[in-house]
Amino acid sequence: MTLEQAQAARERIHRFSEVVGSLLVEAFHYLALFGIGATIVWSAIYSFVGMTAKGHAPIDDILLLFIYLELGAMVGIYFKTNHMPVRFLIYVAMTALTRMLLADVQAAHHQADWGIVVISGAILLLALATLVIRYGSARFPAR
Repeated sequence: MTLEQAQAARERIHRFSEVVGSLLVEAFHYLALFGIGATIVWSAIYSFVGMTAKGHAPIDDILLLFIYLELGAMVGIYFKTNHMPVRFLIYVAMTALTRMLLADVQAAHHQADWGIVVISGAILLLALATLVIRYGSARFPAR
């Protein structure tokens, strides 16, 4: 085997491994996205059925449905663009903290304490983080 033949064989093996590796990564990518999406739909349906069985939907359960909606939108955007929308993660965190705040207020019978201030401050910080991300993506768009 000559040096040129060895180099050509190495390049063929490299191209083959790139194609097979990309195929396996994309297959895992799509399988994982469908699995996550199915899990979100399954959890949302389970929660909705539980609400209908109770005969009413308290506000924290409605906020839980919004969390599922935001997670589903995030998976859909990631499926279409291959970019993780960080803002949606912040929205999920804000909704979860709001849900926690409502549960805390309902359990404490409207007694003011530091827990309410801390959760409210965390929501404010997340809102400011969203503002910074939105400003940064508008001012310095990705290429």
